[in-house]
Amino acid sequence: MKWNEIIGQDLLKKQLQDSVAESRISHAQLFVGKCGYGTLPLALAYVSQTLCGSSESCYKHTEQLQHPDLHLSFPSINSEKYDALSSNYIRQFREFILENPYRDINEWYDFLQEEKKQGLISVKEMEIIIERLNLKSYEGGYKVQIIWYAELMNTAAANKFLKILEEPPAKTLFILIAEDEKRILPTILSRCQKVDVHRIKEADIEKALQQRFSLNGEDALKIAFKAEGDWNIACDYVKTNLLQEEFEQYFIRWNRAAVMAPKKTKYLREIVDWSVEVAAWSREKQKSFLKFCSETFRQALLENYQAKKLVNNPLTYENFKWRSFISFVHGSNIEDILKELNEASLHIERNGNPKVIFLDMGVKLTRYLARRQN
Repeated sequence: MKWNEIIGQDLLKKQLQDSVAESRISHAQLFVGKCGYGTLPLALAYVSQTLCGSSESCYKHTEQLQHPDLHLSFPSINSEKYDALSSNYIRQFREFILENPYRDINEWYDFLQEEKKQGLISVKEMEIIIERLNLKSYEGGYKVQIIWYAELMNTAAANKFLKILEEPPAKTLFILIAEDEKRILPTILSRCQKVDVHRIKEADIEKALQQRFSLNGEDALKIAFKAEGDWNIACDYVKTNLLQEEFEQYFIRWNRAAVMAPKKTKYLREIVDWSVEVAAWSREKQKSFLKFCSETFRQALLENYQAKKLVNNPLTYENFKWRSFISFVHGSNIEDILKELNEASLHIERNGNPKVIFLDMGVKLTRYLARRQN
């Protein structure tokens, strides 16, 4: 990873570059922030400069995550084929990261098609790390150990890691990456130099969207505003735009059935069928759809309350009667609707049963939309 490939974060990039140039390299550093802010890309660019200096041939190896002195550890899964060791998944992890280094842990599980399992960094992984780092470096310089999602070390692994962190081999650099530092042992935190990675500026996301997805300025600006400084969220909105028609179709079908269900019970069967179809989607697509639903309900509320200038995404699929729909969304039900969508997204992220989640959410909407405005 090269510095110019990182989205925004100009001040932090300059600080990290200067620390390498001036040989102010702490032996243990913790990059803290959401993956979508660029924690891993920043760490990889920092490591590339540390290992390679001005050697272009060296950069080619680090860009492919194949430098002999760069070691990667990350949450892995026990399966029928493999033990939960990074070495068993390194080929898949390289492919996953090279495609997009801003991706998060749930996308990693989706990539492995193991959405219902939780990964970990085990004590066996730590034993391998210790054995590996006690060897001499291949190039004669630094040996670098990156630990992605360091908060997922189990207790035994964390205690094992603490020992090598307290007495590291010469010329060894540890880079820990975490979203939730509170889950890391305080004794490990106290031995790391912390690097806070904050949200990306809207202007930088807007520029990147135009360059990487060829979006026009208006669309890029809208997505950058919604992205909350997170490149992953911005990419989700781009995917949502590509899936707009399909999402509209399923949203309209769900809401029509929810409105009609109190009058005709056959529409409950329609909600059941709808929930089964949505449950078959990938977890990331389900989460994107729930975001789309939340935004659509918010837009309906705004227009219902005469804030039409703020409405930029009314539904148009199959001549949907948007004006009729917005009358069902008001102050007496919007809080419950959004809460239900948010909880559904949370349960999906935590590997809940999607059939149960979407059916429960689908049926509850019939009650919310039937509620009269106070």
